[in-house]
Amino acid sequence: MSADYHDHDHPSPWGPHDWGHGAPHNSWSPLVMSIGIGIFLMTFGGLFTFSEFDMWYLPLVIVGIAVIGAGLFVWWRQDMSFDGTYEPMSAGVPFKNIQIRKVGMWVFLMSEMMIFSSLFSTYMRYRQGIPRCDTVFNRGLFDPVTNPDGWQDGVAVTCFEPASHLIASSWWHIAPGAINTFALIISSFTIVQALRWAHKPVGSVDEEVRRKRVYRYLGATTILASLFLTLKMIEWFIGFHVPAIDLIGLHEHEIHSLYSEGYLINNDHYQHHDYVDEATGAHMVANIQVSATLFYVTTGTHGLHVLVGIIGLAYLTFKAWTGAYNPQSAVSIEYFGLYWHFVDLVWVLVFPFFYLY
Repeated sequence: MSADYHDHDHPSPWGPHDWGHGAPHNSWSPLVMSIGIGIFLMTFGGLFTFSEFDMWYLPLVIVGIAVIGAGLFVWWRQDMSFDGTYEPMSAGVPFKNIQIRKVGMWVFLMSEMMIFSSLFSTYMRYRQGIPRCDTVFNRGLFDPVTNPDGWQDGVAVTCFEPASHLIASSWWHIAPGAINTFALIISSFTIVQALRWAHKPVGSVDEEVRRKRVYRYLGATTILASLFLTLKMIEWFIGFHVPAIDLIGLHEHEIHSLYSEGYLINNDHYQHHDYVDEATGAHMVANIQVSATLFYVTTGTHGLHVLVGIIGLAYLTFKAWTGAYNPQSAVSIEYFGLYWHFVDLVWVLVFPFFYLY
């Protein structure tokens, strides 16, 4: 930093800051949060080993969450004072004269792209490399002479069972995913509207109207994101009841969750309703650990990004409610919007990959 910004005059790195002296580049918050996330991810996986709960890891998981929370708290203290008076610019090639925060966001999104590219490529590799379970079932019962490639009653066969076999089996089963798709698409519109109102020039709109429009659009985005996660949890773990509606000829029935259907990461003896030979009553059971793991890891990773987005949106909404956003400070909404549009775009790919095909 240049001496013109009087770095030595910075207040405590805990914030709030006098942004007239420059950015609080002495903040340890991102590093603290990264350490906390690392502790959480390494220990959370150890909680469940081959479907067995290991209590030894639980304190470390709590420590990881506490470290993340501490980093977020300090970051909040520092950012609450930001009024847009100082936005550092890159000085080196190839990002010269581009805002440093924007560069950082794009670099971050490129790293996120690598994560999801790895998940999608892994999915396609196993999807093409392992025979589908319905294909194996259609080969018929095993016979050493006439059908050596067939399956045997009660003997688990390793095959790929896409989640869409369950989810796309009926409109009601696919409804949560379809609603979630529309919710995220609409949320991209609402956050753009929040940015549009924050960007309106001073004097062209009443400041109270600006404040209300910005926090209401950000609040609407938060609600839509929360709806996404809620429906995701219903789809995975709860299911829902469909009442009878005689007027449209709708019969009462239950939409089972993926959990109750047995579509689980550790299920090596999965039994789908269709995998029963009508002539003999024999049952084909399947080891679906690979396919279920790919489904839950990919959709769960995306869901985690939505959860992070909800936390960020809740903060942005609160700050907008205080009237903090104007043409000078609207870039914060713009940078978060880049992340949110990326999350929406990923879901547009996840939905057909895992829910329809």
